Amino acid sequence: MIRRVSQALAPVLFLPHGGGPLPVLGDKGHEEMVSFLKEIAIELGEPSAILVISAHWEEKQATITSNSQPGIVHDYYGFPAAAYEIQYAAPGNPALANEIYTLLTAHGIPARLDEQRGFDHGMFVPLKLMFPHARIPCVQLSLLNNLNPRIHIALGKAIAALRNRNILIVGSGMSFHNLKAFFSEHG
Repeated sequence: MIRRVSQALAPVLFLPHGGGPLPVLGDKGHEEMVSFLKEIAIELGEPSAILVISAHWEEKQATITSNSQPGIVHDYYGFPAAAYEIQYAAPGNPALANEIYTLLTAHGIPARLDEQRGFDHGMFVPLKLMFPHARIPCVQLSLLNNLNPRIHIALGKAIAALRNRNILIVGSGMSFHNLKAFFSEHG
């Protein structure tokens, strides 16, 4: 059982987001995942804000979305036209983005703010299913493109204090996310 967000510490979740936009488009192969995401949202309650670390955003240094009204990045290809019309108009949270920046740099992790980048499908797909009204402020944090586990653990420790303020932290992806390598003949 997951502790509700409204208690002392907000949980940290690692969630699947399925195959591109397919869960949002009603794909039958994603019905179980969609049901899981909707049920877990009920169990969690409503967080004050959500920080998503998506498997679909890697940068040289930790980068944080800082726009008050981020757009959507349709970062997939080969899907029906409806996939490119999906919107999730959750507000950004520049103050939270600045706080994350401060936490990271105080822990010796180089970081930067990005006012241009929108939310990718690693964020908007699960959140559209979990919190469809899009009223909870959201911020995205990139992975580091070196994928160094030690640095990512330090990053997690640096932002852990956010949990004290009812801020839900979500890792979005799967334990393995390089599908091109997975389906290659040498996978």
